[in-house]
Order: sequence, then C-alpha cells, then structure tokens
Amino acid sequence: GVLHEDLRLLLDTALPPKRKKVVLGVGDAKMGAAVLEELGVQCQTGGVVAELMRGIRLHFPALVRGLTAQSAAKAQLGLGHSYSRAKVKFNVHRVDNMIIQSISLLDQLDKDINTFSMRVREWYGYHFPELIKIVPENSVYCRVAKFIGNRRELSEESLEGLEEIVMDSAKAQAILEASRSSMGMDISPLDLINIESFSRRVISLADYRKGLQEYLRSKMSQVAPSLSALIGEVVGARLISHAGSLTNLAKYPASTVQILGAEKALFRALKTRGNTPKYGLIFHSTFIGRAAAKNKGRISRYLANKCTIASRIDCFSEVPTSVFGDKLREQVEERLAFYETGEPPRKNVEVMKEAVVEANEVVAEVKRRQEKKEKKRKKREKRRLEALAAAAEEPAENSVMETEENNVGAKKKKKKKKQQQPEESEAEPEPEENGVEEEEEEEPLPKKKRKVVVEPEEEEERKKKKKKK
Repeated sequence: GVLHEDLRLLLDTALPPKRKKVVLGVGDAKMGAAVLEELGVQCQTGGVVAELMRGIRLHFPALVRGLTAQSAAKAQLGLGHSYSRAKVKFNVHRVDNMIIQSISLLDQLDKDINTFSMRVREWYGYHFPELIKIVPENSVYCRVAKFIGNRRELSEESLEGLEEIVMDSAKAQAILEASRSSMGMDISPLDLINIESFSRRVISLADYRKGLQEYLRSKMSQVAPSLSALIGEVVGARLISHAGSLTNLAKYPASTVQILGAEKALFRALKTRGNTPKYGLIFHSTFIGRAAAKNKGRISRYLANKCTIASRIDCFSEVPTSVFGDKLREQVEERLAFYETGEPPRKNVEVMKEAVVEANEVVAEVKRRQEKKEKKRKKREKRRLEALAAAAEEPAENSVMETEENNVGAKKKKKKKKQQQPEESEAEPEPEENGVEEEEEEEPLPKKKRKVVVEPEEEEERKKKKKKK
C-alpha cells in the first residue's frame, strides 16, 4: 500500500506544481489508490488507459531512444526471472512445499501397502490360510509370512522369534498349532523364494512409511506448530496440501476451512438445494469423533474457526511456537465439555492474553538460544581464521629459522677453521730431517695466510646481509 520511493520521486519531478488539476492515467487500480493517498493526485483507470498502456508497452523500443527490441525483451525476461525468484525464495525451515509432497506420498504409500499386503495374503494363503484370521494387520502378516516360510518347518524353537514379531505369546502359540493342522496346499521352494522377496519389499515400504511420518511430524512442528498442536500433524498437513500452501490456508475464512475437502458434496447440495456438508477434512480430527451426533456440526464450526486462527498465527509470526495451538486446543476441549456437561468455558480474550504472555516468554528464550548459537559460530569462525593465519605464518618462520641455522653453522665452521690454523702453525716450526718434506709443508703457508686475510671481509658481508633482513 505504500508508494515506492523511486515512483514518488519520478512523479514529483514529472508533475507540474499545480497538481490538483492533473489527472494521471494508471493501469492498476491499486497503484492509483496509492498515488492518490500519498500525493493527492487524482488517477484514472479504465479501458482507455489500459489501451494506452498496452500501446506504450508494444512500441516502447520505438519511443525510447537507444533502446532496441532485443534489449527490451532481455529486460522483460530478467524482470520475470527476478520476480519468480523473489516469489520462490522463502525461509528454508518454513517451506510448506515439502509438507505437501510428503503428505501426498504418505497417502500413496498407504494405498500401495494395502494393495501389496492383500497380494501377499492371497499368495501365501494358498499355503497357510489359517494365518489370515490370527494376524489381521498387514505389515505384521508380511513379517510373519517371511519368518515362517514353509509351515512344515515351523517348530517350538521358532516360538521366540514369532513372539518378537507378533508381540503376543498367545498368538504365537496359536500360529504354531494352526501350522500343524493346516489345510493349505504344499508349496515349492521357488514359490516360497518369490513370496519372501515380495514380503521383504512390502516390509521395507512399511518401514519407510514410518520414517516419512516422523519427517512430516518434524516439518509440521517447524512450519505450522500451532495448527499441528491443535488438530494433529496429518490433518493439518492435509489442510495445507488441499489449500495449496499455508498462506492460502491462512487467507481462507473459517466457513471455507470447515468444508475444505467436501467440495463435491457442497456443489451437489447447492445444485439439488439439499443440506450442505458440515465438515470436510477436519472430520478426521478426534474432536468431531468424540462429539455427540447433534453437536458434530457445532464442534466442526468451532474447530474450523480455531484452525483459521492457528494457521494465520503460524503464517505471519516471525518465530512460530506451539503455545497458541495448545491454548486453542484447550478451548475446543472446554467447548466439548460445555456441550456434554454444561460447564461454561473461559472467554477467548482471557485465553489469548495468557497465550500472548507465554508466547513472549518462549520467543525470548528462542532468541536467546539463537544469540548463543550465533556467538558460538562467530567464535568458531574467529578460531578458524586465527588457525589459518598461524598456519600461513609458520612457513615464513621456518624459512627464517633455516637461514639463521645456516648462518650459525657457517660461523661454527669458521671458528673451527680458525682453531685449526694456529694448531697447524704451531706444528710447522718443528725441524724435519728430510728437506723435501720441509719444502712440501712450506708451500701451503701463503694459502693459509690468504684465507686469514679474506675472512674478515666475508664476515662484514654477512653482517650487512643480516642488517638488511
């Protein structure tokens, strides 16, 4: 509803000083209302303005100097991409698309598991028909069929394994007794292998369904905690899926939420002028099942009202909490008790005041935890950067240390040479018997003297190098 700053600046510069006589032609009625509210300029929207805007859009490259049709098409494409990206880009933890997909997959898995389990029952029923009455559950039946295999091989030793699967010792004993006196036909090992492999696949599907239900529960607690606390994760997810998104569900009135999922019955009733349906998807909630037959319509209307409040709180709150959902659930419980016993429920204002106080405390606690996590993350990042800096400094220090060690080693070698020179000079004046030996020892003397003369110059050069470093 607030006019954009760029548009306001453009209108301020483009419009003449006497604005009261000016009438703007605007293609959008909402934009015209915003311009009128912000600037006090009368705006006109209608067929003529729409045709003018269409003509301007069509011939825009010809009207603007330096703009080609190709660049205008690129600009339109970029604008469309940025608009779509901004529409899709939501908070990762509050994405309701995953809820829609998971609840659809959950319903499909239920149908498939039922179909496959019936196939296992028919297939294994030729061999062991009495097992169907003893174990009616689909997934448990598949586990038992896979465990037993050929019923003739079942004995007392397998009783413990059967008890673990069936979770009942009486049922396990009944299965063992039925296998001994079964009227089923014999089965070949190849058929048993096929039945066991198919049962294994059905069991894996059932296990995956449990994991998917846990995933749905965790996603609902993140995206719509109040709605899931009020009506349950599965029914809340079905409402979101049927509405298309949590935002669409929050925009619906309570009367629409009440019959959401019963559209066919509603239109049939309107066509035939019969009674309209009282409930749609919310019929699967426990509240309507617990209410008496005459109060089902009242409870469904009241529950739809509370579902609408909960979905709006979840959709538009910054930090979603389940406090409001718990309070709304208490209100529905009180209303049920009022219909049964006549005990008056609390007023909505009182309950909401309590919920606001509790929600503020929870939000403050959540923010405190987030701040702590942020501080820890910053500390970890700081330590990581320090470690990287230290690792970068280590090679430089090692190179400096190596140069110093080389210099020290060179100095030690020189000292050793100096110490060896006087020892040799002391040993030289001793007379030798052979004159040839004296000549041979006298010849290297000038070389040693030259070395003594050169050494101070090398030391000075090394000192200069050290100073430069």
